[in-house]
Amino acid sequence: MDENKEIPETSEKMESPSESASPEQSIEDEETDSVSELNSPCNNQEVKSPERGLFRMLSFRNKQSPLTDKASEDSGPLRRIKKRLSMRGSKRNEEANCAKNMTDTSVDQTGESTGAESIKREPLSVMEINQLIQKKQLLEAFANIRSLEDELITEKEAKKYEDNPPEYARKAKDVDLLYNSVAERITSIVKETFDRPDGDTNLLTSVVTLISKEEKAHADGQSPGSSESDCIGRARKWRDVWKEAVQGSAQERILKVPLSLKEDNESWLAIHLGFLRKSVREDLLKIKHFVQKCYPDDYKVCDTYVESFHDAISSHLQGLLQRPLEFNELYAILDWVANMYHSESLLGHPELKPEIKTENIPQLLSPEVRNKLENDYTDSLKGKIKFCLDNILKLETAQKWETENQSETLQTLYHSSLSLDIQMLIGEHAKASSKILEKLEMATLEISVGELKEFIPRFRKAFVAWDKEKNHPLFVPYLVGYINSFHDLMNGLQTTFNADTKELEKVLTEETMSFRKYVLTKLSEKTQPLFKKILTNAWMSSNEILDSIISTTMQFCQHLKYLEQPAKKSFLNDVHKYLVREYITQAIKPRKRIKRTKRELIGKKMKQEGTVIKTAFEELGSEDDWHSAIHYIADIISEKNKDKIKEHTENLWQEYPDVRKEHIVAVFALRRLCRRKRKSIIQKIDKRQENTEIMANKELFAEIEVPTVVSCFYR
Repeated sequence: MDENKEIPETSEKMESPSESASPEQSIEDEETDSVSELNSPCNNQEVKSPERGLFRMLSFRNKQSPLTDKASEDSGPLRRIKKRLSMRGSKRNEEANCAKNMTDTSVDQTGESTGAESIKREPLSVMEINQLIQKKQLLEAFANIRSLEDELITEKEAKKYEDNPPEYARKAKDVDLLYNSVAERITSIVKETFDRPDGDTNLLTSVVTLISKEEKAHADGQSPGSSESDCIGRARKWRDVWKEAVQGSAQERILKVPLSLKEDNESWLAIHLGFLRKSVREDLLKIKHFVQKCYPDDYKVCDTYVESFHDAISSHLQGLLQRPLEFNELYAILDWVANMYHSESLLGHPELKPEIKTENIPQLLSPEVRNKLENDYTDSLKGKIKFCLDNILKLETAQKWETENQSETLQTLYHSSLSLDIQMLIGEHAKASSKILEKLEMATLEISVGELKEFIPRFRKAFVAWDKEKNHPLFVPYLVGYINSFHDLMNGLQTTFNADTKELEKVLTEETMSFRKYVLTKLSEKTQPLFKKILTNAWMSSNEILDSIISTTMQFCQHLKYLEQPAKKSFLNDVHKYLVREYITQAIKPRKRIKRTKRELIGKKMKQEGTVIKTAFEELGSEDDWHSAIHYIADIISEKNKDKIKEHTENLWQEYPDVRKEHIVAVFALRRLCRRKRKSIIQKIDKRQENTEIMANKELFAEIEVPTVVSCFYR
């Protein structure tokens, strides 16, 4: 080694006593140089160099032994050696020296003392120690603080400060402030972990050594004779400082994740959560691959960082939930918490195993916060489903109702896409909700069914309002398509989603009935002028009246045969019953009595037309026999044998128990049956009706108004 060769050479060229400074001056210079050397930020180089170690040992001895001529003679060469070695050390980069000083050979990485540390020396001043701390030369700083602390404890035990307590308090405060400053520097080094290159771990390794040395130095706790207030000799718990620094670092990292404004991007939260996932994953990978090896196993570095990030993320998400969030934003958080957080994209990443075990990680949100989030989500989902259903209605309005070009075939009109659109809407939301939690899938179905209970009446009102305004020729075909769609939707909810549709079925039945009533109203507007001609001379002379009624009805109702059951049966039944009811209503209205010569002709014509009505509706698909009421009335009118009138009347009553005596009186009036005969027949029917239960599907006469004049005539 070159430096070892220089020492003898220098010794041979020592100056003579006459050329050197006085012994006193030499010793003084040595002492000054020695202190200067201790204060130098590069003093760790001395320990690693034999010349520097030699010089420090000699200079220490000179400070503690009587002055001799020999010491005076050696001072010059030693100063030159020191100066030369100092100049070599000063060429190093100061930042590298600071980091290297953290791993000073005076202590190894396990915290064991080396030979250099056993050399006792005067501690640096408070200001000089503080400079070491600022330069991150923490091991050197700690050694000096420890010396100050030991010296102060020794002096207090010797009762040096009994007469000057403020002086002791001042020195104790200085020591405490220096220790606190080291703790702050530990915190800053730990927080800068993620900002350093992956391989730069020297400072972290030295922090571990520093913490270990402090724990050993204060292993006995508070020093004897020290009070709680002066803090001298007490354990500094820098491992707790390290853990708090890790927690603070995690919080700061989370806060650095980009978060755009909602006004700038509607998907701001989803984007932010994506950045959050990527940032946390990369940080944890760095902890595992580069940071973990700097610490002993008892630090449980990965567990500590995961726990810190977990708490920081939880706090961050709860802060986000304080904002007014919309449906998509609430879903983004729920999905991130339930799926993304534990997935392979984050904590479950293959490279993080086996150090990080997702099964041991608690829930990100407390049960209370999670329940509130889920409730907010379902409330928002209700509004979302309603909004989407309204958009479907607007789409129907724009694409069908308000479109001038009606190029669609009737077959496509009978099968609207309404059911498919709604089922897709419900399916998407149910599937998305099921990814978060099974109960949210059920909640989605319940909400969807509930919204449909309000949507269907809203849809019917809008559709009817459009027809009232436009009187559109495609109203009935569209109606058939919508009713088919609603029933298909009902089946889909039951079979595909296994949803409870009992309440929805009631609503659909009521709305279908409302549609039927509206259809009959439209048909009535077209046929009422024709019905008024029944039993007139014009009606007697030709078949045009009924032909026109049947033609108008068939043209209006030809689309109803494409209805799916049970709607088809209900609609055709109503129209069939409507024609028979209106026919009978017109037939029994007060008019001049029919002459005996015309009764048989009228009865025969009525039976023929009843059969025509039956045949027409059989072609549409109706299997009802409402026409039989017309036949019974025709038999009563045309019957020559008065005794058989009672038989025809009883047949009418048995087939239609809702027929009242007022209706029969009106028919008898046409027949010109005598008062005594009709009274005996009606009294018998009254007695039978008292114990007769009328079936709803056989009600016909209950909907036929009784002629007022006839009622008065009977009384």
